[in-house]
Amino acid sequence: MNIKIAIIGLGYVGLPLARLFATKFPVIGFDINEERITSLNNGIDTTLEIEEAILKTVLVDKKPNTLGLFCTNVIQDIQDCNYYIVTVPTPVDKQNKPDLIPLHKASETVGKVLKKGDIVIYESTVFPGATEEECVPILEKISDLQFNKDFFVGYSPERINPGDKEHTVEKILKITSGSTPEIGKKVDALYKSVIIAGTHLAPSIKVAEAAKVIENSQRDINIAFVNELAKIFNILEIDTQAVLAAAGTKWNFLPFKPGLVGGHCIGVDPYYLAQKAQENGYHPEIILAGRRLNDSMGEYVASQVVKLMIKKGVTVNGASVLMLGITFKENCPDVRNTKIVDVITSLEEYGMKVITFDPWAKPSEVKHEYDIISTNEIPTQTFDGIVLGVAHSVFLNLDLNSLLNKNAIIYDVKGVLEIPVDGKL
Repeated sequence: MNIKIAIIGLGYVGLPLARLFATKFPVIGFDINEERITSLNNGIDTTLEIEEAILKTVLVDKKPNTLGLFCTNVIQDIQDCNYYIVTVPTPVDKQNKPDLIPLHKASETVGKVLKKGDIVIYESTVFPGATEEECVPILEKISDLQFNKDFFVGYSPERINPGDKEHTVEKILKITSGSTPEIGKKVDALYKSVIIAGTHLAPSIKVAEAAKVIENSQRDINIAFVNELAKIFNILEIDTQAVLAAAGTKWNFLPFKPGLVGGHCIGVDPYYLAQKAQENGYHPEIILAGRRLNDSMGEYVASQVVKLMIKKGVTVNGASVLMLGITFKENCPDVRNTKIVDVITSLEEYGMKVITFDPWAKPSEVKHEYDIISTNEIPTQTFDGIVLGVAHSVFLNLDLNSLLNKNAIIYDVKGVLEIPVDGKL
């Protein structure tokens, strides 16, 4: 059988994967966002994950027969594929409950073109059991085909790190799995053909799902621990970064740092595992405690800024603050689930006027997602306070002192500034 792959969802996960597979196979990239399709067909990736020159080496202007990437939002273009890889987001709602709507919609799309012998592979992060309990019934209903007889599924969780140009998709070991032992081997062989770091074939889809969701839950809990340490050491007037540097001299000390935990993975995935545990009668103590602590850090940072201003005699109500950065991580345009928003909201609740400067973030996207005005240009005015929220490289070379009013404060959330600051986590 000649392999022809459809990638459903061309975001931070789907596009790098589609580009990689297109070096070996015919690949159809499908996304419902027409603007995204137009940009990609012009060689432009607005997520900045794939450089234009690299993307254009695999792009073709019609459905490929041998290899190459064709991007489309027309469902008929993917109907002759035999591998469908789903890479849509799996967020949480305002109550931190798993939102599977994108996953359900993607499954409906695949179900409309599913044929006998096809394999559907999910990469979206989910709770253990979701692929077979949530997605397979939709595939069966829409396609009128029978699972593990007419079609099969696999699960290979994404491990994309947005903005990371070193650990790209082909250099990260890939977990694979299938709905039968034979399909597991086929899924593993497919990924092994392009992933130079190798693969790990899990014994079941549920094991692969669970492995993914605990990766980020573990990181979340560890960051929560050092965030709590930062609060304690702040009370004790001890430099947290100095403590971590000293403790880090032991060979098995884990090098986690305090900070705001946002993004579409670490700040979201633990809720998927917690939800599944609760549905089965178990209340996860540590996972949810870590989430509560990390979700409180935005308000904590704002309170520390206020205390520093009061100590310097700055009138808080009406004070002007420059927020440096609004993306969820450094040197990346992704603003999904950014916790900088929590800091801004809390500062504004104290009556401050916050100007947000981020050369990486798209102002229209920030406005749409959070109703916050941001700018790509550094302001010319001066401020009563500056908060470095994101460690973009460009911020490290700014002359921050020239932007300060008398008695103004600088708060370094990331602990990266080399100039004297008034406070940091």
